[in-house]
Formats: sequence, structure tokens, C-alpha cells
Amino acid sequence: IKMTIDNMKFNIALANSGLTIGQAAERAGISRQRYHMILNQKSATPVAVGKIARSLGVDVTEIIESN
Repeated sequence: IKMTIDNMKFNIALANSGLTIGQAAERAGISRQRYHMILNQKSATPVAVGKIARSLGVDVTEIIESN
């Protein structure tokens, strides 16, 4: 199963968190490069999307594209 991160939803969550990409990556426990790679992929694993969501303090459903 792959999930797609919605760029606008992600940017809103990032803005609300007050974090930089680097800080969010650190909170997720992954490198900034890997964080960017996940964001730039058209789809990512639920685990990766979960790490991104947790780093921003939001639920996964708040940052993924809804069908």
C-alpha cells in the first residue's frame, strides 16, 4: 500500500507546527535528505508517511491526498 502526501496539506501542517524542514526531519528521526525524498515521491509507505505526520504533530489523514 502506498500513500500520497498532499503538498498543500503538508505545507499547512508545517506552517502550523512552526518548524523548519530540518527540525521536522529531526523529530521524525530521519535525515533531511530522506525527508525531502519522501515528500518529493509521488507515493510513500504508510510508515514513512506516519513519520512525517508525527514530526508535525498531526494525524496522517491531515497530510495525505483523499480520494
